[in-house]
Amino acid sequence: MTVKVILTDIEGTTSSIAFVKDVLFPYAASHLAGYVRANRNAPLVQQQLQATAQLLEEESPGSEATAADTDALINTLLEWIAADRKATPLKVLQGLIWETGYKNGDYAAHMYPDATANLRQWHADGIPLYVYSSGSVKAQQLFFGYSQDGNLLPLFSGHFDTQSGAKQAADSYRNIVQQLQTQHVGLLAADVLFLSDIEAELDAAREAGLQTCWLIRDGKIPQASAHTAVPSFDFVQPL
Repeated sequence: MTVKVILTDIEGTTSSIAFVKDVLFPYAASHLAGYVRANRNAPLVQQQLQATAQLLEEESPGSEATAADTDALINTLLEWIAADRKATPLKVLQGLIWETGYKNGDYAAHMYPDATANLRQWHADGIPLYVYSSGSVKAQQLFFGYSQDGNLLPLFSGHFDTQSGAKQAADSYRNIVQQLQTQHVGLLAADVLFLSDIEAELDAAREAGLQTCWLIRDGKIPQASAHTAVPSFDFVQPL
């Protein structure tokens, strides 16, 4: 089946889970309180505080949390970091904090060599590349813009995050295909190949009609799976 567009996950797929877990998350956690307090009047930060308060109200009707209760919201955000919650306002704030770290040279995003090599080759072959990650679009752009292999951002045609929906929901992939169709006239779901290390995400993408490829970098490749399973990008054959 022809692949016209490649959509890829990041964590565990193009890059090590350890970088996100052991470098980015602790950095955001240690800097979040200071960053929010210093920038709480900035429009974008204020929007995320309001969105956090709204989520708390939706989950606990009658909650008195407001965007003005900065300390309470900071505590909530720190709890969400510890729980690895995929909340959009948290992801936006993490992206803003990580931007400081990247620009200060505190770290560079990890890339698997096979991922970098093949992404570059597919781009050279004319295959449009897109990213779908639970991290915000801003965080994705920083990740690839400040990678250990240099600025890889020009390889990608676009980015999708949790605003398109949860990664384990088929409707999220249907939403993404609809957005891709505005850029690629006549594109079908079956023309899109989704790469991920999470089987449940691949199940959702497959339900939406996408082609799927399961990256299993550490572990045994299953004998039978609904998804093509490979140990690295070197075994992905989109052409």
